Amino acid sequence: MGQASLSSMQALIIAIWVALVESRALGYSTLNLRFSPLMTGLVVGIVMGDVSTAMTITASIQLIYMGMIAPGGSMPSEPAVATAIAVPVAILAGLQPTEAIAVAVPVGLLGSYLYQFRFFLNTFIVRLTDKYAAELNDKGLTLSIIILPTIVSFALFVPAMYIGLYYGAPVIADFTASLSGGRIFHILDAVGGGLAALGIALILQVIGKTKYLVFFLLAYFTAVMLKPLGINTVTFAIVGAIIAYLYILVISESAESN
Repeated sequence: MGQASLSSMQALIIAIWVALVESRALGYSTLNLRFSPLMTGLVVGIVMGDVSTAMTITASIQLIYMGMIAPGGSMPSEPAVATAIAVPVAILAGLQPTEAIAVAVPVGLLGSYLYQFRFFLNTFIVRLTDKYAAELNDKGLTLSIIILPTIVSFALFVPAMYIGLYYGAPVIADFTASLSGGRIFHILDAVGGGLAALGIALILQVIGKTKYLVFFLLAYFTAVMLKPLGINTVTFAIVGAIIAYLYILVISESAESN
C-alpha cells in the first residue's frame, strides 16, 4: 500500500484526464482512450507513482471490457471512469486485481449515467448548431460542435471525478480493506475472475471466426505449458507474429497455385 489517500493534485490530474477522454477533446483518438482502461490505468499509475501495480490491476479490468461495444457512442459501463476510481482504490486498499473488478463494475455503471447526462446537456447546444448551420456561420458551428460540448464535459466530469477520488476513494479503500480476505471478497474474487473470462468470450464472439479458434486454443495452451519457464509477453508476441506470418505465407501461396 503506497499511500493513505490521494492528494488534491493527484485527484485533480486524474479527474482532468477523465474529462479529456470523455469530452473527445483530442478528436477521435480520445474515443479509443475512453474505451481502453489500460490508458487510464497508466495515467493513474504515473500520478500515484506505482505504474506496475496500476497496470497489473488494470489488466484485469481491461478483460471485462474487451467485448463491449458502444452503439451510438454510449457504453453500458464507462471504462475510463471505472478505471480512474477502481485502480486508486485497489492501490490504497492493497486489493487483488480480480477484487478491483468488484469496484470497477458498479462505478463504471454510475459513470455511464453521468455520460448520458452529458448527452442531455448537449441537447441544448444542438439548438445553437441548427441556428448556426442555417446561417452558414463557420465560427458558430465550431463553437457549438467542438468548444461548448468540451466545456460542458469538463464542467461535468472534473468536479464529479475530483470529489469521487479525493473524498470517496479513501473511504471505499478503507471499507474494502476491512473486508478483504473475508468470505465476501472471496466471492467477489471468484466473480471477478468469471467476468474477465466473459470479456474474453465476448471478444471472440464479436471479432472471432470459428476457423480461427484453433489459434486462440494454441496460444492458451502454449502459455499454460510454458508458464514454468517464465517466458514474458514480448516473447509470446514475437512467436505469435511468426506464426501469423507463416499462416499468411501458406495461404498466399495456396491462392497463387490455384
